Amino acid sequence: MSRDFKRLEEADLMPLAIGAALLGTGGGGNPYVGMLRTRELLRSGAKIEIMPLEALADDDWVAECGGVGAPVVGVEKIEEGGECHRAVMAVEQAAGVKCSAVICAEIGGSNSMEPIIVAGRAGIPVVDGDGMGRAFPEVQMTTFFIYGAKPSPAAIADDKGNVVVFQEVVDMFWLEKFARDVSVGMGAGAGFAVAPMRGDFIRKTAVPGTVTQAINIGKTVLNARLKHQNVVERIVEETGAKLFFTGKISDIERTLTGGFSRGRAKISGVGQWAGSEAEIAIQNENLVLWVDGEAVIMVPDLIMNLELETGEPITTEMLRYGQRVAVIGLPVHALLKTPRALEIVGPAAFGYPDLTFKPLG
Repeated sequence: MSRDFKRLEEADLMPLAIGAALLGTGGGGNPYVGMLRTRELLRSGAKIEIMPLEALADDDWVAECGGVGAPVVGVEKIEEGGECHRAVMAVEQAAGVKCSAVICAEIGGSNSMEPIIVAGRAGIPVVDGDGMGRAFPEVQMTTFFIYGAKPSPAAIADDKGNVVVFQEVVDMFWLEKFARDVSVGMGAGAGFAVAPMRGDFIRKTAVPGTVTQAINIGKTVLNARLKHQNVVERIVEETGAKLFFTGKISDIERTLTGGFSRGRAKISGVGQWAGSEAEIAIQNENLVLWVDGEAVIMVPDLIMNLELETGEPITTEMLRYGQRVAVIGLPVHALLKTPRALEIVGPAAFGYPDLTFKPLG
């Protein structure tokens, strides 16, 4: 093992799950389920290394993968475990290359674990970075596609052994449509891999250090609980986030349509926000936070719900009436705030053309 690589240990998994749930802005799939699958892989003897972004050689081939579908399905339809690995092997075969590393499509939620599972199965390292620095609901919403990655070949695989390869796709928007349609046929949850990318391209376009960032956030949460500190305050200090609202979930609307979990959460204020009302729009992830009718955080910046007392991140499929939550906001990485990126991941891309992105921080 290179001295620049970090061995992923079982003790890292719970912190990673917590940190990835927070960075996932409500989406990316339930991280606890993904953590359990990763833990079993380590216990079976797999050796998994985290590779610094700068350690990639120009001509290394890197696989990018993750789950595709609706996060709520992942709680009820547990993955077999090899879906993403089968999708990666399919794109390697279609592209005629062998990948020497794997990277997260998104660091959020269970999708932080999917490339790690592939790394353990394939015997290759996982790169310390991802294509979002958070989670987004659609395939084209990665820095890789925003800055020029090829849309094909790509592949999708289910728990039953079915693998579908998209040999030629016109652009990333068609890839999203086809992948979404096939994922619905596969039960609204599958493993997905895109065309292998060169190391020099990944170094320029990946959001750096996000696997390590997620682990550090999770360790901060666990350490704060152990010391009986205010966990929300410690998360804000660790991440540079800002507290925007505290309250109780007064209503939750959630429907599964077109392979997405869509809805809204309404929150009645408590503490300094007593008497105020907040609302969060959801498409797998949290998209916009309104406080008393004013949009105060919006995509691509991160909107995160935490349990008020424990600081536990709450994914959108786990939101329930009566929960007491703290809503924090965190600026997204600069790669997601360029004019080109905002065309793909800004408010208008999610159906809010009247909102002009106002970056945090």
